[in-house]
Amino acid sequence: MKIFLGADHNGENYKNRIAEFLKKSGHEVVDNAGANNPEDDFPTFAGKVCHSILSDKDVNARGILICGSGQGMAMAANRFKGIRASLCWSLDEARASRNDDDANVLCLPSRYLDWRTTEAVVNAWLATPYAGAERFTRRIKQLDRLP
Repeated sequence: MKIFLGADHNGENYKNRIAEFLKKSGHEVVDNAGANNPEDDFPTFAGKVCHSILSDKDVNARGILICGSGQGMAMAANRFKGIRASLCWSLDEARASRNDDDANVLCLPSRYLDWRTTEAVVNAWLATPYAGAERFTRRIKQLDRLP
C-alpha cells in the first residue's frame, strides 16, 4: 500500500519512526516533508499529503499526519473534498474510522501517545477494511456533497 506521511516539528520524530516501521512492513512510503522547526505550519504538511493522495493513481493510497495534538492536522486535512481524516489515539477509534468511515488519512497526536500505542494504532488502522455497508457508503457520499 502507498502511504504518504507528513508532520510538523512536534511529529517529526514519530513520522520518521513510522516511515521505517511501514517500510519494514512492505509498504511504499512517500515522505511529504516535515520539519524540525518550531516556526513551521502544520497546514502546509497536511496540504501536501492530501494533494498527493487525491492526485495519485492508486485509489487505495492513504496518508498519516502527525502533530502535537493531532487536531490541527485533522482540521486541515478534512478541508479537502475526498479526504476523510480521523484523529485516533486508540485501537477502537482506528478500527471504527476505517470500518465505518473509510478514513483515508490517519492523524496522530505525538504529545499523547507512546511509541508502542502509536505502532498498534497504525497497524489497526491499516489492517481494518472498510465494511462497505449501505449506510456507511450513503454517509460518505453525503460528506462529498457538502459545499
